[in-house]
Amino acid sequence: MSTLGFVMMCHTALDRAAQVARHWAERDCPVVIHLDKRVEKARFEWLKREMSDLENVKFSKRHKCEWGTWSLVAASQTASELMLEAFPGVRHVYLSSGSCLPLRPVDELRAYLAARPMTDFIESVTIRDVDWTVDGLNTERFQLRFPFSWKRHRFLFDRYVEFQRRIGFKRKLPEGISPHLGSQWWCLSRQTLSAILQDTKRREFDRYFKLVWIPDESYWQTLVRNYSRNIESRSLTLSKFDFQGKPHVFYDDHLHLLRRSDCFVARKIWHKADRLYQSFLDDTATDVRRAEPTPGKIDRVFAKALERRTQGRAGLYMQSRYPNNEWENGKTAAPYSVFQGFNDLFLDFEPWLSRRLGASVHGNLFDLKRARFAGDADTYAGCLSAAPELRDYNPERFLTNLIWNTRGERQVFMFGPQDNQRPGAFMAGDSNAQISVITGGWAVRLFTANRNFSDIRTEAARLQRREVEFVNTLRHVRSRAEIRIWSLAEFLEEPMENLQRILDAMEGAHASRLTEAPRMADLSGLPKFLQNLKNQGMNPFAVGDFPQEGVAPLPPGADNRPYLVR
Repeated sequence: MSTLGFVMMCHTALDRAAQVARHWAERDCPVVIHLDKRVEKARFEWLKREMSDLENVKFSKRHKCEWGTWSLVAASQTASELMLEAFPGVRHVYLSSGSCLPLRPVDELRAYLAARPMTDFIESVTIRDVDWTVDGLNTERFQLRFPFSWKRHRFLFDRYVEFQRRIGFKRKLPEGISPHLGSQWWCLSRQTLSAILQDTKRREFDRYFKLVWIPDESYWQTLVRNYSRNIESRSLTLSKFDFQGKPHVFYDDHLHLLRRSDCFVARKIWHKADRLYQSFLDDTATDVRRAEPTPGKIDRVFAKALERRTQGRAGLYMQSRYPNNEWENGKTAAPYSVFQGFNDLFLDFEPWLSRRLGASVHGNLFDLKRARFAGDADTYAGCLSAAPELRDYNPERFLTNLIWNTRGERQVFMFGPQDNQRPGAFMAGDSNAQISVITGGWAVRLFTANRNFSDIRTEAARLQRREVEFVNTLRHVRSRAEIRIWSLAEFLEEPMENLQRILDAMEGAHASRLTEAPRMADLSGLPKFLQNLKNQGMNPFAVGDFPQEGVAPLPPGADNRPYLVR
């Protein structure tokens, strides 16, 4: 005589449901199948014919089931009543779904329950201890009324909830119950299950729970507390949910993961996972564990999967996270360096820095005319185009693609107020960015330009305004980049020490002292140029407190240190 019976809630993949039901029934475990009334009659008749040779398989009255509604509880009640009536020898009733799959031999589960004859396995926690509800209602699901379907009538559902909140409506709990929540998949002893179904106050309880939201996660979980002699608040069914509250689906490549869990049953199994069904329904398997079910063994794997899904790899963007601001796991994939003003002050700065670092150094990547890739290439890693139209469609993604496609090689490029300024805020908020700025560096380039002075004055004012905006962005409290800012005058006081400081940060423990200095532009006459700008109404304050006497060129045989003339 069997001591274990299964109630199966089915609505799809009936061939797999029939396969599992037969597996249990042929091993002396009665099965009661509830088939969703929405499933067409022809399929129902097919399932009955498939099970017709098994005397211990019954079909309960059909209900039209819908997620989040009372119909699921009613279906489990009807099937459980039939189980208790038709199979008096059953001592534990196991609620499962048509997508469940046994992971261990039935005899192991039967022996496990026989050693705990009066224990009920059902997750049942008080509402104040629940932290897993997603887009759900903990306390309010018991206090408000939910007559409308969340899936079919979402507008009415939301408006009615708002209305009840506005008028302060709260339902009165039936006397003698304390709301609990938990997984809908349980295994209850005959004594506890029959006590719930035969309680004289059942009609009152049912009337109350019919208007509770998602009652299949609270009805049995609440009432079991009134009747059970011994509750283990856990489910024997392995069921995992993602961060959106949707169940994880198990596929063939989860075989070893499922075995490691030592659980008796798992859901949801993909109906085409042939390898899983063949492996776990095979009687010839000799893997006898007799271990305690511990789904926590695989929690680490699911935690990693959740992290990969919600955050992904650093600097790699994907559709599921892209619309959500700040969901990225790091704005870019690797550290990179940005120099502003250096290629104005130093001649051939990019080739010098490339020799020093032993790596490619780009020019102004966001130059308005084209992306100045290293070597003046038309395309770069990942087939990134130098065309400004393609780059400026989304310059932030242009930068993230460049960093992603060159992982393992630090990217270094120039930036300036004459460039497209849109990526400035992105770089400021990127912890991978190292940004070094010499404000007023643009003055050196204008100083050497052979143009009308009125045009130079206008351009100087424009570049200074744009540079000030960028510097303010860098100094914002939300900036995450490693930032160094000097005025031109400040930098020229100790140019080599300042360059060494930048290189030390880039090269880390491998940094060495500078032995070759970049060649500085001839600054003779720059103080007079700056004074002329002031005289014509443009104050170049970004340059800093530049000495009137100017900066002398490097004398022959000097130690490569430019010095201020006092």
